[in-house]
This record gives sequence, C-alpha cells and structure tokens, in this order.
Amino acid sequence: MRRGRAVAAVAAVLAVTAGTIAVTQLGGGSGTESAGAKNTGLPQATAPVERGDLRDSAQADGTLGYDRQRKINAGAAGTLTWTPRTGSTVERNERLYEVDGRAVRLLYGSGPMYRTLKPGDEGRDVEQLERNLAALGYTGFTPDTEYTELTAAAVKRWQKAHGAKQTGTVGPRDVAFAPGKVRIKGVAAAVGDLAQPGAPVLTTTGSERIVTFELDVAESQLAKAGTKVTVELPDGTSAPGTVSSVGRTAKPGKDPQDGSPKVTLAVSFDRPEKAGGFDQSPVTVNLTGETREDVLTVPVNALLALPGGGFGVEVVSGGAVREVKVELGMFAEGRVEVSGGGLREGMKVGVPKI
Repeated sequence: MRRGRAVAAVAAVLAVTAGTIAVTQLGGGSGTESAGAKNTGLPQATAPVERGDLRDSAQADGTLGYDRQRKINAGAAGTLTWTPRTGSTVERNERLYEVDGRAVRLLYGSGPMYRTLKPGDEGRDVEQLERNLAALGYTGFTPDTEYTELTAAAVKRWQKAHGAKQTGTVGPRDVAFAPGKVRIKGVAAAVGDLAQPGAPVLTTTGSERIVTFELDVAESQLAKAGTKVTVELPDGTSAPGTVSSVGRTAKPGKDPQDGSPKVTLAVSFDRPEKAGGFDQSPVTVNLTGETREDVLTVPVNALLALPGGGFGVEVVSGGAVREVKVELGMFAEGRVEVSGGGLREGMKVGVPKI
C-alpha cells in the first residue's frame, strides 16, 4: 500500500531522551521558514497553524478483473465439437459448449445440474429448471419442486425449439447452471479433445467489472462496504467506484516482506463502461475515509512529547517561544488536528529544519 496519510501512532513520531524532548522528523518541510540560529533558543524553523478540512486518505494497489470466477466441468463423456471464444459472453439459453455435436446450454441458478430430471422427480434443482423454462416462455405449469408431465411437456417444447430430440427429460449433458450470464475467461480443452464428466471445460467469470485489493486490518475502517473510491485505470483515466465487499478473514498479504494481516476488498464501478476491456491489469485505488471539517492542524513533526505527559507545540511569536499543550485529533496528509492552548490560524509553531 502507498500511504497518503500519517501513521496515527504518536509513539513512532516522538522520543524523549536524557530529560530533554527530541522530535523525530516525519514528512517534508514545505511551507516552513527559518526562525533563528541554534543558540537563540528559537526553533530551527517554523510552520503555520492552518485551518481547513482534514481527510484521512490512502492509496492501494489493486487488480482490475471480473467477478465470480468459476469452472464449468463437462457433464458427459464425448468429443468436444465446439467451444466459445475467450472473452465472449454467454447468456441464458445460449450454448456454453458442445459434446458430440450436442449443445450444453446455460441456465441460471445457484445449484448444479447433477442428475437427469424426469417426471416424478422432486427437489430444488427441479424448481430451478422450471423457473428458467418459465423465464424463457415455456409455461403451462407452476414452478415448484415437482417435475410433472406438464414440466416434461414444457421441456419437449424447449427441445423442439433447439432442434433436439424431444425426450421430456433434461440433465447434465443438456444444461449447466451459473448464477447469471458468464464471460468466458479461458478454454480448458480444445475442440477434438475427449471430455470426461467432472473434467474442466471452461473457466468463466461474471460479467461485472470489479477491482480487488488488500488493506491492512488496522486501516480497514477507511473502506467499509459502500465507501466511495476512485480507481486510476491503466490508460491513465480514472473511474468512480464503490466498495462492494470487505473480507471477514484476515490473512497474510501478497508481499512476503509485509507481515501485517490483510483483508481483501472488492470495488464495483459506478459506471462500468469506464473500466474498458482491461483484465487482470494493475490499477490504483484512491480511498478517502473520515473528513474533519474546519479544524486547526499543524505538521506532525511539530509535536513535542511533554515531560509531564501529553503533547504540545512550540508557539513562536515576537521573537519568543512558549510551549503549549494541545489535544490531538485525526492524523492525515502529514498533519495532525490540534486544539487547546489558545491556538489560532496563522500562528507559527516550531518544526525541525530540513
């Protein structure tokens, strides 16, 4: 992850040694000015107290692809006589592949086609088939879990429409189920190869474009489901998106040198056409978390660890310097929200000189 915000752990920013206060420098010193020599008692440089909005943001490396990758296995033995083109889309009732010249067609459903259905059969797979027949206009029955003669009659009409033998039964050599229309990601066997039941024929995905990326568990509050993000695409353009899912299980990340636990997130595009035809392409996800509006902020490296506990800043005014204890708020963009001590916009606070 490429961070656009400061680490919130103040202990990593400050150190107290030998009874004096030492400040660990964080980030750049842009906007600072010289405030005097070391022996004047003044800080080496100063930066202004600013008022405005502070946004907790970050960037993450992601991969642009498609949702719901799965395999389509052969439902019957035979010779593959047709396979679809990689990158094509198959919808309900269209051919997925052919074995011995017989088309296996796509129907929609979450369960597999694992048996040959015939009158007298009962089960959820029956209802799944009947709902597809009804959606295609082959009616005359009530979609339920019973395969009746009315169901068989509808199947015969469906078979006749495709020039198939009108048996009134349907099984794995006729249809395969998927949750919705699929995109052909790859073909596992070539035309002329022998297909075996259970052996992969196709690799498919859903048709929806998504980006997946990893985020430290400690930073997952930046990207809850529904969070709006911007995705920087490979062609240099950007597209708006929304976090659609957040993994519930923390796992080691892809980078072996980063041992912090990660969660995997997915982003769907608000305008899918903006994603173009890229697949498995690297992208950058820009996340914006909490926004604190109209707050006072100082550079993170202006903070001091006070001997009595807590944190403060050195306020420089009229050639003099005074320590002011402050309450800390959100850390972001190399700055920290501060309050208390009579701080006002435009005041100068001490920072290390670059």
